[in-house]
Amino acid sequence: MRRWWPLVFFFALLPSAVLLLVAPTFSATSNRDDDISRIQAATRIFRHTTIPSGILHGAKCIAIIPGEKHFALGIGGQYGKGLVTCRNHNRWSAPAFIALAGVSYGFQIGGQSSDMVLIFQSKHGLESMLSNKIKIGASASAAAGPIGRKAEASTNPSLNAAILTYSRSHGAFVGVDLSGAVVQPDDTGNIAMYGKATRHEEVLAGTVPPPAQAIPLLREIARVTAALPPKGPVLREPSHAVPHGVK
Repeated sequence: MRRWWPLVFFFALLPSAVLLLVAPTFSATSNRDDDISRIQAATRIFRHTTIPSGILHGAKCIAIIPGEKHFALGIGGQYGKGLVTCRNHNRWSAPAFIALAGVSYGFQIGGQSSDMVLIFQSKHGLESMLSNKIKIGASASAAAGPIGRKAEASTNPSLNAAILTYSRSHGAFVGVDLSGAVVQPDDTGNIAMYGKATRHEEVLAGTVPPPAQAIPLLREIARVTAALPPKGPVLREPSHAVPHGVK
């Protein structure tokens, strides 16, 4: 057993080391320009979604993380920043900004960037993670999102999961396991867009007007989920928001 302990020790410490590497990106300050870039990237991603319509029609919240970065060195990891919107009275909320990071075991060296989409079939699952920084799969069941005929099969156990996760690096979206990853609010991004007085819970509850840049995204989501399009005034840049170009 003694000859194996260095290897055991290595794998025990490696997840912590990987998280330390991604921490600067995970906690980096966001400004309003970053928020707008994320909205525009999420819009482009969703216009080309191949996630089955049956899954989208049942979504309570949808998170989009553009170009999430993956890497692997003994173990794999992922990190990225994106946004999430929730359905309220069959109309989608303004986007709240989020960050995602996690670690998983693997045996490759290198890295790649891929788009991530998380479909929340229960709003409670999202609220628990954003409030308590709970890992995906810990407070709510999660599964790789089904595609094709599997998405229509009533016996598919993944359809009962609270969170369905998809990834796209080339072409169509495919199901991907994100168990263990952490989703948390990007507070600096939310403050930059909505001001310090607005909490992400208010944004996702649909009580905050969406920024004008988010209207194309919300219209596209409404179209593919058979929901109502956005209405009413759009958000004006708050005077106490983080100025453009300030990190």
